[in-house]
Amino acid sequence: MPSYYMSEDLARFGEIAKTNPKLFDLFSRWYAATMEKGALDERTKKLIALAVAFAIQEPYCIDSYASACTDSGISPEEMAEAVNVAAVIRGGGSIAHWVQACNTVERKEVAV
Repeated sequence: MPSYYMSEDLARFGEIAKTNPKLFDLFSRWYAATMEKGALDERTKKLIALAVAFAIQEPYCIDSYASACTDSGISPEEMAEAVNVAAVIRGGGSIAHWVQACNTVERKEVAV
């Protein structure tokens, strides 16, 4: 069975520009400016992008930034470390929300 997400579809990303070229141009310029060297270098931004792609589970960005990181000389170990940072932060967020369950239980106990 073929995958729902196919790497070759990434090349079609720009097709949305047909619907509203102005907005796509604005997005493209914002994206390009954001990814340029600034307070952070381009290498660091690629690692951040890869980690975020994993955190939001976006397969096209995972594919794109794994490739971009590799092309920039970023090692698999460095990529894995960035992905682990994203995973632990996401996991920590799940654990932090435990207090919501505690609040629910406490409200139920008070109501009894």
